[in-house]
Amino acid sequence: MKQTKIAIIGAGGLTGKELTKLLFHHPGFELVHVTSNQVNGKHIREVFPDLSHLPDLEFHKHEAPVPKDAGIVLATPNEVSLEKAPEFLKEGRKVIDLSGTFRLHNQSKFEKAYQFTHTNFSLMDQVVFGLPELFREKIKNANFVSNPGCYATSAIFPIALLGNLRKEIQGPVIVDAKSGVSGAGGRTEEIKYAYTNVYENFRAYKILTHQHEPEMEEYGFVGTEEKEIHFTPHLLPIYRGILATIYISFPKGISEAQVKEKFQVAVEKEPFIRLYKTPEEVEIRKVQNTNFLDLGYRIKGNTLVIVSALDNLVKGAAGQALQNLNLMYGYPETEGLVTL
Repeated sequence: MKQTKIAIIGAGGLTGKELTKLLFHHPGFELVHVTSNQVNGKHIREVFPDLSHLPDLEFHKHEAPVPKDAGIVLATPNEVSLEKAPEFLKEGRKVIDLSGTFRLHNQSKFEKAYQFTHTNFSLMDQVVFGLPELFREKIKNANFVSNPGCYATSAIFPIALLGNLRKEIQGPVIVDAKSGVSGAGGRTEEIKYAYTNVYENFRAYKILTHQHEPEMEEYGFVGTEEKEIHFTPHLLPIYRGILATIYISFPKGISEAQVKEKFQVAVEKEPFIRLYKTPEEVEIRKVQNTNFLDLGYRIKGNTLVIVSALDNLVKGAAGQALQNLNLMYGYPETEGLVTL
């Protein structure tokens, strides 16, 4: 079986490490090139000593030549993806970008959320948002996929699966989410993510200003009138996992039967969506190191509360990227993800 070659630009970070591990166990992909400006020249097993089975590769600089027939995964900061994605697309490569650079179709919203000028916004005409549960067929034919944010994934699909019921929502939708440090920006050695600041502590951050809020609004309501979302993220004293509680109000209320039908349809056709009988059963520990998105809900009067959980490094990042790679290159969508 001929393998598909993949290069990870920015493989030295947490998401890059996770994807490196997943690709190694995938029979159809071969990791042939990894980059990191921080650990340039070091062997991959030296950087990730806990993954001693990894291939015989050394890290290169981001600017180093990439094997001509390799697909590209950008696990890079936003500004680096802005520069590198157009270069690789011009070379005719398939590209998946894990940064937030090519997610929003409203340029002013993007620049307000991400705080820098987008100089390649014309590429938004080519990009497909990489949430397979919503855009599977488009991803199959795409050359350029923008992987969703981890917080955004935890909210977008639970809202979107309500389908035509979304027309009746009385906004704003409230998303209250908690994440471990690896999903809350702990990719750099900033003191606010250090052990001493998260241990025995719990706090909110980026209240109503988080860059995933407009992403939730755009894709949670795709196909219908966009509603306002108010998003508050919190930092948990754990390493990985996100739990989101989503509050949705309806002016006249909705029935249990209406919501149950929508959720059950999703569960029956989606390999990575799991529905629990009660929202209290949805827990971070049940999704850690998996590509599952777990859901539970309850209705009281005019209010629907949905609780979701996922692993921010897998379904929220590297696992979803592999899901997209499978679709783009014609492998079974669950390949390399169901036996983590």
